[in-house]
Amino acid sequence: MVKSLRDFGSGVGLFAQGFRLVLGNGKLLLLGAIPALLTSILLFGGLVTLLIYASDLVTWATPFADDWSSTWQTLTRVAIGISVVAGAIALSLLVFSGLTVMIGGPFYEAIAERVEDTVLGGVPESQQVGWAKAFGIGLRDTILLVLLAILYAIPLFLAGFIPVLGQTVVPVIAACVGAWLLGIELTGIPFTRRGMGLGERRRTLRRNRSMTLGFALPAYLLCLIPLAALIVFPAAMAGGTVLSHRLLAAAKGQQQTVQHPL
Repeated sequence: MVKSLRDFGSGVGLFAQGFRLVLGNGKLLLLGAIPALLTSILLFGGLVTLLIYASDLVTWATPFADDWSSTWQTLTRVAIGISVVAGAIALSLLVFSGLTVMIGGPFYEAIAERVEDTVLGGVPESQQVGWAKAFGIGLRDTILLVLLAILYAIPLFLAGFIPVLGQTVVPVIAACVGAWLLGIELTGIPFTRRGMGLGERRRTLRRNRSMTLGFALPAYLLCLIPLAALIVFPAAMAGGTVLSHRLLAAAKGQQQTVQHPL
């Protein structure tokens, strides 16, 4: 338990380190913000459209409640509407990260390369990812992770109707699940630069679940704030690079060496 809490705190520290790295280097911040801005515009428009038509959508999807008393009908439809919007936001964060990597693959590869070369001592076995490869990997990973998110969302959606538990514990679990999947996305480029695929990435992060959650949960929660992702995402990519380096070095029994700051 103590080790898990310590690892969680270390993960939070890695996310904070990502912030320090990009805020101390305007070029890295700009590189990471441009793709995030383009994706934010696309997804924000989609979420606004969903909010406008959420009431009509829920009414259409719940004809069984038409004959219920107005109180139960309203409570049921409001609960379903909140769950639909919350689920859409959670999925949009995964889609956001995948689309952003697909659009800005070379930008985020440049961030990962700069962090690894100047802060972490470099990666001798590194491979160039390139836009085409980043696009393909981002598309594949996004589809797989969105499918996983939907599988998790079904039981969480049903559990949301449990009194008290559904309004307290379930949102926390949902946030942790969303953060975990986002953490897998945010470490994609560093692992790909080492020739490692999604399966190996998931296994490595699973062995260090507390640290991964400590890194990804703040990123997930901050990305819920409109337009915050313009700064959060570049910082999370830099932090994800440091996290990947640390976990892979630990897996190889190597000691991480930190050189000069950016």
